[in-house]
Amino acid sequence: MTSFRLNGREVSVETPEDAPLLWAIRDEAGLTGTKFGCGIAQCGACTVHVEGQAVRACVTPVSAVAGLSVVTIEGLDPKGEHPLQKAWVETQAPQCGYCQSGQIMQAAALLAATPHPTDAEIEAAMAGNLCRCMAYVRIKDAIKLAASRGTAA
Repeated sequence: MTSFRLNGREVSVETPEDAPLLWAIRDEAGLTGTKFGCGIAQCGACTVHVEGQAVRACVTPVSAVAGLSVVTIEGLDPKGEHPLQKAWVETQAPQCGYCQSGQIMQAAALLAATPHPTDAEIEAAMAGNLCRCMAYVRIKDAIKLAASRGTAA
């Protein structure tokens, strides 16, 4: 049994300690916004925040988050009103949408650390998040829009 805070509430999961955090989030907690993409931390679809840092849940063992705070896309803003989520809608960033929760979580970590990133900083921070639909220009536009509004994630 591993206990941690998930989106602000204490949870205990029976997932084996060496199992990926992704499965505890999806299978035990029932939060399906965090996606499985590659399973080797190369696509970013599974990005969540652990203690405010963007991490890949597909390779993070459950034991690594014991006693820590984990935030998923559902916890970023329960009503979907986070400034990045609003900017995503305004810029029509998503196409198929599969990668978008990971993209938004990575962008939120970026804006928390760098409230007004340059294009180069956005590109560097988002480089590990893949979008099969190639919506990169709109994703960058959404991040810039949120940042221009003084949004700290």
